[in-house]
Amino acid sequence: MSGLLDLLNSPMGKQLISGVAGQTGQAENKTSDVLSMAMPLILGAMKKNVATPQGAQGLMSALSSKHDGGILDNLGGLFGGGVDEAVTNDGAGILGHLFGGSQGNVENALSQKSGMDAGSIANILKIAAPIVMGFIGKQTKQNNVQDASGMNNLLGGLLGGQPEQNQSLITTLLDADGDGSILDDVAGMVMGGGKKGGLGGLLGGLFGK
Repeated sequence: MSGLLDLLNSPMGKQLISGVAGQTGQAENKTSDVLSMAMPLILGAMKKNVATPQGAQGLMSALSSKHDGGILDNLGGLFGGGVDEAVTNDGAGILGHLFGGSQGNVENALSQKSGMDAGSIANILKIAAPIVMGFIGKQTKQNNVQDASGMNNLLGGLLGGQPEQNQSLITTLLDADGDGSILDDVAGMVMGGGKKGGLGGLLGGLFGK
């Protein structure tokens, strides 16, 4: 099973990076950096969500009804005339569900690290979320995932391709102070605010910045 970073490094990933960059008017190398940080975070938040039976059921029902992976079959069409508003609205809904009130913190954190403005980050996240869902939908079908335990294993496997520092980044970011609140103090971590090197240190190692 290919991991999420394999997707970004594949021809399809290059098409995705180029399409998102064109949509947001940002440089491809910066867009690639943001996607490499944002997509594992979205996936990590989903993994945290499926820790409850209700969360797993909700995700599986969304995958079977709407996110079966078809979006990945026509990325050229998706980006050809500009991304359809229905796709970005869908992305906004997914992000709201996953990150809740912390979404602004996530956008600011990625903005601080990448040097891209938070508005562009928000647009990239809205496009990335349905694509991550489609990727999971495809993998769910291919691996015949039927229950919460299978979904948890699948998401863990997809995240398993991450470099070690990215895995610890996801774990730390998704619940930095262990209080069960997702991404609650992500912004402080990016600035290196007393969190053992913080997100900045972890991502600096990952991207050599």
